[in-house]
Amino acid sequence: MATGTLLIDRLLQTVVDTGASDLHLTVGQPPVVRLHGRMRRLQTKVLEPEDTVALMKAITPDRCQQELQEVGTTDFGFAFGDKARFRVSAFKQRGNIALVLRLIPNRFYTFEEIGLPPVLKELIVRPRGLILVTGPTGSGKTTSLACMINWLNENYDRHIITIEDPIEYYHQHKKSTINQREVGVDVPDFAEALRRALRQDPDVILVGEMRDLETIQAAITAAETGHIVFATLHTTGAQGTVNRIIDVFPTNQQAQIRTQLSVALIGVLSQALLPRKPKGLVAAYEMMVVTPAISNLIRENKTYRIDSAIQTGKKHGMILLDDSLFDLWRRGLVDKEEVIARARHPAELRRRIENAERGIWEQEEEGEEEDEF
Repeated sequence: MATGTLLIDRLLQTVVDTGASDLHLTVGQPPVVRLHGRMRRLQTKVLEPEDTVALMKAITPDRCQQELQEVGTTDFGFAFGDKARFRVSAFKQRGNIALVLRLIPNRFYTFEEIGLPPVLKELIVRPRGLILVTGPTGSGKTTSLACMINWLNENYDRHIITIEDPIEYYHQHKKSTINQREVGVDVPDFAEALRRALRQDPDVILVGEMRDLETIQAAITAAETGHIVFATLHTTGAQGTVNRIIDVFPTNQQAQIRTQLSVALIGVLSQALLPRKPKGLVAAYEMMVVTPAISNLIRENKTYRIDSAIQTGKKHGMILLDDSLFDLWRRGLVDKEEVIARARHPAELRRRIENAERGIWEQEEEGEEEDEF
């Protein structure tokens, strides 16, 4: 048992020292870290079944060990001294135990450090509305949300309730009062926590994940009734996010949800994380601010026109993901193939980059180029 503890401490220290984002422990290979988006094997022994069991037992609370036995997977967070926190997923594969640990930085980033669209500062101080942060797993949604909550906490007196599974960033009370509820520890599920939250005099509610119809319905209702609600979804792009929410509902309820969503939704931030040259990571963002025009598109089921509304909405602080990716390439921060791989319209972005490489800039970009000088 002690060897398990000793070894996990050394591995976690390696993650912290190298600036890796994740640690993968599975039978049949050495421990692997994800560094600047790439998987790297550590120069240590190949893990045997008893190694991963010992490593799991060294960090996993009893209730989670029980869940792992019963359902084959468990998620939890824990503190590595005062150096960092980790979010852990322990699971069975081929009858053996495997673990993936995600490093949660023990400090909050600022809007400027992670390049969040500045318009978000205006949206998150509104008296009500739903703000969605979307993107694939590992795209930095939790970090962006923690940054927004921390900014509110430092600048406004609010009651903020977070509902998380598990809690990742720990917030101190600053100007705001922050209550963080962990699913499975403090409350049975997201939907129940959301319904209860409305009786707890909140100004801001963070819902870690909108997993099902019940939670989505509760989040929309909370946003309509005078609260700012932050939530995440594993979707790409604003248009896909709106469609995904509506599609969760039975056909006979979709018209009503469109109307509700057109009023409740105030912004969608969609993000992707890319390897930065020469090292590190950088985020690309799509930002949709719900204007009266976009609100109409949602209500009238014309979501296919959202992209062009975002494109013409630059003055409102909007940007399309592919434009953000193009900009990262143009500024020399990310390789061409990396931005194309994350694009919503890869062929179009490739054509645009190849034109730019030949010195052919699209009209709008030329205008932007001139503005800069």
